Amino acid sequence: MSGIDPRLLLLHPDDNVLVLRATLSAGEEITISGAPVRITATIGMGHKLARNAIATGEKVVKYGAPIGTAACEIPLGAHVHLSNLRSDYTATHSLDDARAAQEEGGA
Repeated sequence: MSGIDPRLLLLHPDDNVLVLRATLSAGEEITISGAPVRITATIGMGHKLARNAIATGEKVVKYGAPIGTAACEIPLGAHVHLSNLRSDYTATHSLDDARAAQEEGGA
C-alpha cells in the first residue's frame, strides 16, 4: 500500500485506523497517507493509529465496522486508545477500570 509505513496494517479499506505491526518509539517519524507523522510516545504492536483526522463524535472503524466513537478530535497518526475512544460495546465501568490500570502503569 503506497504512502503508508510498512509497520502499519490496514485491515479493511473502509477503516479510519491502522494497526501497528511493530512497536514504534517516541520520536520516530512514519508516513501515513503520504504525510510524515512524528510519534510522540512509544506505542506497542497491535495498537491503533488514526489513518486520517477523526472528528469528535465520528465513528472509529476497524475491520470495516464501527468499534466506537471518537471522544475528542483525533489527529492524523495519533494513538487511538482509551483516552480518545469511547467504546460503543464495552460498559463504561469496565473502561474506567482499564483507564485506571493504565494510569497506574498497568495495561
